[in-house]
Amino acid sequence: MTRRIEWVYAWLLLTPALVFLFTFTHLPAVKTFWDSFFSTARGRRESVFVGVENYQRLLEDPTFWKVLSNNLWFAVGTIPTSIAIALVMALWVNEKLAGRSFVRMAYFTPTVLPLIAVANIWLFFYTPGFGLFDQISGALFGASHSNFLGDPDTALIAVMVVTVWKEAGFFMIFYLAALQTIPPSLLEAARVEGAGKWTIFWRVVFPLLMPTTLFVSVNAVINSFRLVDHLFILTGGGPDNASSLLLFYIYETAFRFWDTAYAATLTVILLAMLSLLAIGQFFLFDRKVHYK
Repeated sequence: MTRRIEWVYAWLLLTPALVFLFTFTHLPAVKTFWDSFFSTARGRRESVFVGVENYQRLLEDPTFWKVLSNNLWFAVGTIPTSIAIALVMALWVNEKLAGRSFVRMAYFTPTVLPLIAVANIWLFFYTPGFGLFDQISGALFGASHSNFLGDPDTALIAVMVVTVWKEAGFFMIFYLAALQTIPPSLLEAARVEGAGKWTIFWRVVFPLLMPTTLFVSVNAVINSFRLVDHLFILTGGGPDNASSLLLFYIYETAFRFWDTAYAATLTVILLAMLSLLAIGQFFLFDRKVHYK
């Protein structure tokens, strides 16, 4: 009887969160999947069932394949870079150094800035002729003006730099918290055995950080596929979709071209990709994660 009361009490505590989760996450996902099989209602023309026509259109859409390729390169460029920089920063600020609190604050500051503010800051950095980068390169090297955001070869890379600068400090906080939970006795025992700093990191510290690495990597993957704000301010997806990403393309399709049915189809593909990537990450890291 006592166990049954505890079971009921537990479900009562979970019910509010479950209601919000299903209302704002699962039900919209199901509705989006359903809408992907219909046409977009326009004026007096009602939405009609079209089957897999939207998915056939997606397969023949060159812009979709372009933004998907951009997004994959964007993920490859930002995820390992931001995680590696975050880990290095966490290891450094975890040591005893002068002004450690100030350094931690400096690393974390980009995280608390609004995304639009970050994009505008870097827009000033990248502005040809008047931007900070051109001012410095012109003063030191006499270099000519460069247009990082207007060049198809550099636009996506420029957005990657902004993303890494924004996210590395956020991931650093999780690594720093994880480093502070490692028992000092383990590190001391490794030193007594004659292990160097590099061996201690790879054999002791890094394996204990794997749960944090799993959490951070899942968040990094999700973040790499949901970028809109920076693109809206920096490049608008241009030039010629050179910096456009999948979620930005969904935004344009739904709210600029008002093709909500096709946007729903694109969203289904995005959700499926994120689900597969998240599941794959769990299976990939599961054998290497050491939980306490």
